[in-house]
Amino acid sequence: MSSSNSCQVFKSGKHAVKLVSVQQETGCRSSGGRAPPKPLLVWAPSERGEFPVLIFLHGFLLYNSFYSQLLRHISSHGFIVVAPQLYTIAGPDSSGEITSTAKTMDWLVDGLVRHLPSHVRPNLCKLAIAGHSRGGKVAFAVALGLAKTSLSFSALMAFDPVDGMGKGKQTNPPILTHVPRSFDQKMAALVIGSGLGGVKKNPFFPPCAPEGVSHRDFFVECSSPACHLVAKEYGHMDILDDETKGIRGGATYCLCANGKGREPMRNFVGGAMVAFMRAYLEGDMNDLWTMRENPECVMPVEVSTSCFHE
Repeated sequence: MSSSNSCQVFKSGKHAVKLVSVQQETGCRSSGGRAPPKPLLVWAPSERGEFPVLIFLHGFLLYNSFYSQLLRHISSHGFIVVAPQLYTIAGPDSSGEITSTAKTMDWLVDGLVRHLPSHVRPNLCKLAIAGHSRGGKVAFAVALGLAKTSLSFSALMAFDPVDGMGKGKQTNPPILTHVPRSFDQKMAALVIGSGLGGVKKNPFFPPCAPEGVSHRDFFVECSSPACHLVAKEYGHMDILDDETKGIRGGATYCLCANGKGREPMRNFVGGAMVAFMRAYLEGDMNDLWTMRENPECVMPVEVSTSCFHE
């Protein structure tokens, strides 16, 4: 595949996308398993077909809706994307999110197809999990077996995963061991980092992705195969929508160091995830190989690190 063709993963795909909102089980009434344990947003191609599935986990105190542009981009390339809202208020312990993610995954087996158009089918034999910030930590935790689920993954992805406030200040349950290649994740892993994630926005708040517990540390502990990509001039929140509203949405501009705009970073992360899933869910390595061999020709951002465990 040529570099020009590989550039297409960084642009919208050929599929029209439908967004479905699914409410969680509430109260004493049972829906017979039709409702998930957490509310979901689901992006799916509108055309007839069977598509791989990605579970995407939001960052700390963020809303799943803040990732709409990124997840629509991914879905347009032929993926069903399921994004649970794991909580609205949370403390430092992420154990509940890990358990909720596993329960949501088990619900997918019979529940997801009920909320998709009749001509769209999920292929749960081609399943990936991804997360941002604390959601990246949760994705790793589930992939490493900290919660049991009936499903298995073929790909694990995380953008600026964060395991606490710093080395020695990990939050419960700690994921990082600080031992190289100690993760036995049994699946391919992609870790994407932001070059500005470890930079303080102002003197009153810590960096959003502190050194010692962020992307570099997660990648070092991954078993093969694993990829590590770092966008040099972009920040921890730059994969979010161009406009994030409300108090929490406004805070995403104030608490973390940011790049010049969100669209290039969002397109980069979406394209890298599409290339990685094509490689490890569908067996098509062309886009991933092009990113590895000639990254300056295909990526919409400058990549300062591009390392692979094989």
